[in-house]
Amino acid sequence: MQMALETPGLLSLAAGFTDNATLPVTVVGDALRGMTQSGPDREFLQYGTNAGRPGLRTILAARLLAQDGRCDSTGNGDEVRRWADRFFVTNGSQQALYLAIQTLCEPGDIVLVDRPSYFVFLELLGGLGVEAKSLPVDESGRLDLAGLRVLLGALRAEGKRERVKAVYFVSWFANPSGRTLDAAEKRGLAETLRAEDCVVPVIEDAAYREIGYDVGAAEAQSGILGDPVWDGFPRLYTSTLTKPFATGLKVGYGACDHDGWRAAMLHVKGHHDFGTGNFAQALLERALRDGAYDAQLAVLRRAYREKRDALHVALEAGGLRSRGWSWRVPEGGLYLWLEGPTNLDTGGDSDFCRACLREGVLYVPGALCHGDHPPKNTVRLSFGVLSVERLAEAGVRFCRAAASV
Repeated sequence: MQMALETPGLLSLAAGFTDNATLPVTVVGDALRGMTQSGPDREFLQYGTNAGRPGLRTILAARLLAQDGRCDSTGNGDEVRRWADRFFVTNGSQQALYLAIQTLCEPGDIVLVDRPSYFVFLELLGGLGVEAKSLPVDESGRLDLAGLRVLLGALRAEGKRERVKAVYFVSWFANPSGRTLDAAEKRGLAETLRAEDCVVPVIEDAAYREIGYDVGAAEAQSGILGDPVWDGFPRLYTSTLTKPFATGLKVGYGACDHDGWRAAMLHVKGHHDFGTGNFAQALLERALRDGAYDAQLAVLRRAYREKRDALHVALEAGGLRSRGWSWRVPEGGLYLWLEGPTNLDTGGDSDFCRACLREGVLYVPGALCHGDHPPKNTVRLSFGVLSVERLAEAGVRFCRAAASV
């Protein structure tokens, strides 16, 4: 991000920022006017509770249960009220992830993570002295459950099996890979962990669940909270209201089915912030209640599909595949995950990176996105920020850099 700001003309495909042109300025203005004209009650400018606004938590619980197919979207019933008490609202979903690891782990503990994985989460683990071990995958990127059994057996033989304290994965349109874990993979993961006596807390990151380009994509499978195969595992589901609406509002949330773990996270959270910002919560509660949030989602889905296509087409037209590069076209999210020729180094100090900088384009080296044994030839490209026209130009520049190396 610093390099992008300090280098005039540099087109950044690195930072996972969202699209400025689609930010809901009018919607936020309307919501703000409605809040300020609603009478003498000014509670939205007052301190909020540590767990978050009860009304917002109820809306979120109803929304998640509907996505998982466990109730309709009206929010009626005891099930919604019961789950609302298990939600807590955070300053972005990153805070929920930090609270989860801070309450579970000591330095030297191990967390099993995606391969590749969300690199900011990996940095979080490193900052707390926690080791990331990648869940094995096959050549297609699907979970390799036989490999997982081998990994857990090796950890047991080394006397480290008891240091495994959690499993973390991004289920929908993952950062960085753009891939969605299917129901069979998640079921197999739960069954393998149980068979290997590794029933540890599970963290499902659903930050991109609602940014599928087709309506209903998020409902294609249930999250872990609604899947009985995970019964007995302490479960935490985390997500955000900001990437699908407006990132500057920084409101995320977690839903946890383990009372002791949730209480521990809220205890630590009170030390962090003395309560999530009440104003942004109130604004989002109103947007969710009156339909403005879903209207904005529809805008973003169209915009990001168009931007994905612009970058993908530019890379194809630039002949990148003919030079040994490969990638899948994601059905949601903000990223293309590229694998270069096997002998190519895409690290931050590589000839390839320097070639990209000469061409005026920036990316995230894929090695940052691995908990262990990182390959040298992968790249994450974000199409969230740039316009369609600039994405096409960034793709041309990236292909020129690839050709020069």
